[in-house]
Amino acid sequence: MQQIDLNDIAAFLTVARQRSFTRAAAQLGVSQSALSQTIKGLEARLGLRLLTRTTRSVSPTEAGERLLRAAGPRLDEIGAELNALSALREKPSGTIRITAHDHAVAAALWPALQKLLPEYADINVEVVIDYGLTDIAAERFDAGIRTGEIVDRDMVAIRIGPDLRSAVVGAPGYFAGRAKPLTPQELTAHRCINLRLPTRGGLYAWEFEKGGRELRVRVEGQLVFNATAPMLHAALAGLGLAYLPADTVQEYLQTGELIQVLADWCPLYPGYHLYYPSRRQPTPAFRLLVETLRYEG
Repeated sequence: MQQIDLNDIAAFLTVARQRSFTRAAAQLGVSQSALSQTIKGLEARLGLRLLTRTTRSVSPTEAGERLLRAAGPRLDEIGAELNALSALREKPSGTIRITAHDHAVAAALWPALQKLLPEYADINVEVVIDYGLTDIAAERFDAGIRTGEIVDRDMVAIRIGPDLRSAVVGAPGYFAGRAKPLTPQELTAHRCINLRLPTRGGLYAWEFEKGGRELRVRVEGQLVFNATAPMLHAALAGLGLAYLPADTVQEYLQTGELIQVLADWCPLYPGYHLYYPSRRQPTPAFRLLVETLRYEG
């Protein structure tokens, strides 16, 4: 017996169930003549007549009834399983790898993950803390998080947070017997806690602006870190001045554990953006994360 095309079986089942070539052709989206030729071809390959045709009706023969009972439920099961596989393809799942520095994770990413992950158990997120401008394609990251002004132009950038501001802070004990700096240049006379950035050629130069005048001050001190959290701890311990995201020190300013200086020299700068290659084909899980992170302020 010649090989039978399952599409031909499906066409027969539609005609047998509809008891009409007209209705079956409309359901299948083909012409009546094409459907009739498909059924005739199937009958020829089987060597059996499957349908009895009259001018008023179409009904299965004994062989047709047997094929309808045997093949119908099986093809229905296959169709249902294919639909389930399609739904699985669209179900948010899989691992998303993101590179970001510690403050970006705390301020922008973590609040979104707290909402997202409990509702989607099949989504996994790997976060690598890194202050460098990682080549996310080469390192096989799905996305990175950085402030807006340092995202490459060939990337898709989605704003995920408000503009930011930094603050120069120190503990009351540090200022005991020391004059507070009134200008950024006076920081050179203070012990400062430095941040090392791998992509900026060494220690980060503190950035200031006032009245359209921009300054970068390279400070010195006993401590250098490559993350902001230990800088905050060192400032609280009175070991020097730190230049930190303002939101991370707000509670300590309110309690008096830290004192802010040079506030009028610390401008706003572009907030965090999630970025990824424009050629990337987002998965359902990644699209869901983007929408959860998207900033609407």
